[in-house]
Amino acid sequence: MLRNLPNLISMGRLISVPVLVWMILTKQMTPAFVLFAIAGISDALDGFLARAFKSRTQLGAYLDPIADKALLVGTFLALGVRGHIELWVVILVIFRDIMIVGGILLLFLMRKPIEMNPLMVSKINTASQLLFLFYILCFLSLGWGSAQLSAIFGYIVAITTVLSGGAYVKLLLEKI
Repeated sequence: MLRNLPNLISMGRLISVPVLVWMILTKQMTPAFVLFAIAGISDALDGFLARAFKSRTQLGAYLDPIADKALLVGTFLALGVRGHIELWVVILVIFRDIMIVGGILLLFLMRKPIEMNPLMVSKINTASQLLFLFYILCFLSLGWGSAQLSAIFGYIVAITTVLSGGAYVKLLLEKI
């Protein structure tokens, strides 16, 4: 049971994404904030449990990043559609992910598969995206924060997204 617990947590996070998007789109910001916070905690928890119980699985290696990307992309899209995040930031974040997936697929089709390990700049980017979304949802549900701080967070996300995307493009081009 403990071996599968991290995968079940990741699956729960993945399943929570449509509910979270629906909550944001229907202006239920406090429940959306709570669900996003739980999803963020679950991301840390599944990784901790997988390491602590030596229960890393191939399914988990795919499921965890898919759940993370779905959570981030779904939340960015929903908040962008509602006008709470600048659309250029939403487009930049999603384009980076599409570009990376497209590059990996291209290498796969060229029979040059690549093992993707997260780069440090990518971890910083993911952390900045999570914190930004957490901040925006906190601001919308509890009223804590300011438009100026939201803008600063948006620029930090944009900068780390460009740096991370550039690092992955460089890595992918080296494999061609």
